[in-house]
Amino acid sequence: MTLSRSKSFFTYFCSCFMNLVFVLNIWLMMWSRFLLLIILFFLIVLSCNNTPGSDDLDEKEYTIELSVFCDSTTAHIKSEWIDSIFTRMSKGYWFNGAVAYLEQGCLIYQKSFGLSNFRTKDTLSITSPFQLASVSKMFTAMSAMILKEDGLLDLNADIKAYLPNFPYDSVTTKMLLTHRSGLSRYMSLAHDKWTNKTIPLTNDDMLALFEENIPDPYFLPDKGFHYCNTNYALIASVVEAISGMPYAEFVQQRIFDPVGMGNSSVYHMDHDTAVSFYVETEVMGHRYKSWRPIRVRNEYLNGVTGDKGIYTSIEDLAKFDQAITANRLVSETTMREAFTRGSPTYWRRKDNYGFGWRIRESEDSTAFHFGWWKGYRAYYIRDMKNSKTLIVLTNKDKGPGSSIYWNIVHDTTHMVHFLEKPYRP
Repeated sequence: MTLSRSKSFFTYFCSCFMNLVFVLNIWLMMWSRFLLLIILFFLIVLSCNNTPGSDDLDEKEYTIELSVFCDSTTAHIKSEWIDSIFTRMSKGYWFNGAVAYLEQGCLIYQKSFGLSNFRTKDTLSITSPFQLASVSKMFTAMSAMILKEDGLLDLNADIKAYLPNFPYDSVTTKMLLTHRSGLSRYMSLAHDKWTNKTIPLTNDDMLALFEENIPDPYFLPDKGFHYCNTNYALIASVVEAISGMPYAEFVQQRIFDPVGMGNSSVYHMDHDTAVSFYVETEVMGHRYKSWRPIRVRNEYLNGVTGDKGIYTSIEDLAKFDQAITANRLVSETTMREAFTRGSPTYWRRKDNYGFGWRIRESEDSTAFHFGWWKGYRAYYIRDMKNSKTLIVLTNKDKGPGSSIYWNIVHDTTHMVHFLEKPYRP
């Protein structure tokens, strides 16, 4: 009887022990899975934090690392001096627009003055987009240089390689860039041959007019220099043919987006069936009728891009200047070519031309471009010897002359001091 009870107790104890082991085993399995889930969760979190998100990419994409420190005291003195000039000129809206001044890539001064619309009295800001007129050409040239560095565009090849129906021989993209093609003005051709001026003229239409009419060139290719908008409208067409995308889209993807030019666009009328009464934009171009500024109407020639058509703000142009100073869009070698005189033996004019930039004959280290179109004026001066840039945008067809702006660039009285940043490998 006692032995039987002992066996029963032992059996019961073994059964309980086995049940306990089983429960512990299940608990350990559940706990280990829980720990595994916790570990996986933290690994995922850490992985997400270490992966470049959109914000990280934006910061990396748009930030220009300057190689110098700007002395705040001397920069402030320079800024106040520039401000006094434009504040005085803005009295009575004589100057109406926006200004940016940079040295060594540092933004020293940036400000807007006056109205974007004289009828509604809306005010300008540093983010207000102006029409650049011929200053747009530097963006067209930059597009060509980007395609060259991509290995897709040979600047010395006949453009028939990209535009097979073009009716002239031996014209290269480099000749177009430096205004040495000899081609006649597309605006004059369109004035005579584009009969319905209520329909926009596009780059394709311009090409068709040349193919159908074959107007006489001014001279044979590369036999002279003649500043002509046709050259840069054709470069835009070459960019479209090579890239397979509209010129406006190419500039957006390869220049505006990488530089962070969020208030910039290329105006075009590729899909418009009629010319709108006005260009729908924040900053209106104005001309004077008697003493009163009135808004300038849109017209059919605004459908052609490459020679004009870019709208951008003073803030965005300052970013663009920093980007080309830092060689962010193309290499230093290519930019040096852009600032080289394309007609080295040409003597009849005081200004020569590189890739999208005028080059002063008396100052090889200074490149600039001015523009005027339909109530807008733009001034862009780069003194590369002294690392100075002045950009001025206005939305009136009358205002201060360029001599004032050259005096600001040449000023040596209000010197800004800089210190080099230590090298970080």
